Amino acid sequence: MISKSQKTYKIITFGCQMNARDSEKLAGVLEEKGYVEGIDDVSSDIVIFNTCTVRENASNRLYGRVGYLKKSCMENKNKIVGICGCMMQEKDEVETIKKKYPYVKLIFGTHNIDEFSLYIDRALSEDKRVIEVRDKALGVERDMPSKRVFPFKCGVNIMYGCDNFCAYCIVPYVRGRERSRDVKAIIDEIKRDIADGVIEVMLLGQNVNSYKGKDTDGNIVSFPDLLDRVCKIEGLKRVRFMTSHPKDLSDELIKVVRDNENCCKHIHLPVQSGSTHILEMMNRHYTRDSYVDIVDKIRREIPDVAITTDIIVGFPGESEDDFEATLSLVKEVKFDSVFTFEYSKRTGTKAASMENQVDEKVVKDRFERLLKEVESSSRTNIDRYIGRVIDVLVESKDREKGKLTGRLSNNYLVHFDGDESLVGKIVDVKLIKPFGFYFEGKLC
Repeated sequence: MISKSQKTYKIITFGCQMNARDSEKLAGVLEEKGYVEGIDDVSSDIVIFNTCTVRENASNRLYGRVGYLKKSCMENKNKIVGICGCMMQEKDEVETIKKKYPYVKLIFGTHNIDEFSLYIDRALSEDKRVIEVRDKALGVERDMPSKRVFPFKCGVNIMYGCDNFCAYCIVPYVRGRERSRDVKAIIDEIKRDIADGVIEVMLLGQNVNSYKGKDTDGNIVSFPDLLDRVCKIEGLKRVRFMTSHPKDLSDELIKVVRDNENCCKHIHLPVQSGSTHILEMMNRHYTRDSYVDIVDKIRREIPDVAITTDIIVGFPGESEDDFEATLSLVKEVKFDSVFTFEYSKRTGTKAASMENQVDEKVVKDRFERLLKEVESSSRTNIDRYIGRVIDVLVESKDREKGKLTGRLSNNYLVHFDGDESLVGKIVDVKLIKPFGFYFEGKLC
């Protein structure tokens, strides 16, 4: 229960796991200042929007939410609305906010999130807007306090930025070039998290496979080596990582996942298209055949692994034959889950200026066809687990349905009856019946 004297905050997050982790840091700073999480953005004293610019719909959702707050800002002159994240690295977006939303008091970018505490103090004390957007990072971000969404699991940044420059992607421009954290800083953070009750961590980076941090002796450490070291930290029950680029996925990484029992048997491996021609246009640096070879190798070495992916429909120049190649890849690989997206033109990327932009109606038709194929081809994978007893990390309890929700090592969800005291614990659950991408189970 929040008392009337308490100051409140609300953070609304758009985008990826990296943004979600950043929002936990923002919440940690505000909690240290004595704020408590509010009920909603309308009634809260501080509202921070952590933005994504990968797709246009995220931008549209942001402007809708910010516009809705105008009335509450007029009623509460001390209310602070702030916007940060990837969108704020785009000058045009910053200018739009400055002109159309004068009640937004704080704007800052991805490269100076660690100055958030200072910016909040300035926004509270100064009678003017605080706008701080660096063009590039000054180095690897400093440690910040954090308020985790789940007390028993968390994300840990191992690197920032990206050097791949895929033709459709704005990330290298708004997150900057790759910067890897030192091994000791990562290990020390995870040990602190474990001491605080964490049993599962997810190692985060735009492309974790290209991690090249340094150990205390100054030696370069690869991602497989880092992952192996993390898996051997005492008290850590589960280790995940996100996201892997196919061009960099090595035999060493596959072996580390295979040989460490607490390394979750789930690899997210974005393919984006099943057409080698489109992959070349996307600047992905692998072919359809080489991608399939990687998947086959992973499944040979790790039989129970779940492989998930991202696919973009309607990239400029995508023909019907190119799209059919994507459908056939989905049939062949039988992904456990597919995150599907309609191509979104992002100003500043190479793809935005390409000719042969695909008609919107064609894109939507292909998108629906892809969804049907994904649902059909994924069913085989989920059926193989029926009747098995598997370790499940219990994540939450649904108040209305009374069911517990847990996650398997391979990232599938399962719902089952059980006491709320089990939340945060790993328990044995028998998988009874599949429903799309989750199971109904029974506690053993």
